[in-house]
Amino acid sequence: MDMEDFPPRITPAHFMPFKDQNLADEFHRRLIEWINDFHRSLDDKHEVGARLVNFGQSVTFHIEDIGYWNPSLISFKGKNENGEPVELVQHISQISILLIALKRENIEQPKRPIGFMSWEEYDETKS
Repeated sequence: MDMEDFPPRITPAHFMPFKDQNLADEFHRRLIEWINDFHRSLDDKHEVGARLVNFGQSVTFHIEDIGYWNPSLISFKGKNENGEPVELVQHISQISILLIALKRENIEQPKRPIGFMSWEEYDETKS
């Protein structure tokens, strides 16, 4: 018998819907991973922050969460240097942030990953 005599092998991947890699949820997943990897590499006195430079002005803030709205919007939520809440909403084609180490605001609280309750929960999603 030749292999051509057998029907094609069907795997679970055949039933998975096509995933558009250019949707905001995919950018969100990748940003979360990059940001948390940077965040985790910092010592306990620092946490991840972002610096945005645009039109000659610079804005620095502590990143607390990242959201998305398909097909193309990403939001960064956090607090600026004065402790005031900020939220940046950007089109996925415009995302350009500089990740920086900022002194932690609340050193008594354990560091937690952005978008997750614990590092264990974050690590499970990467597996």
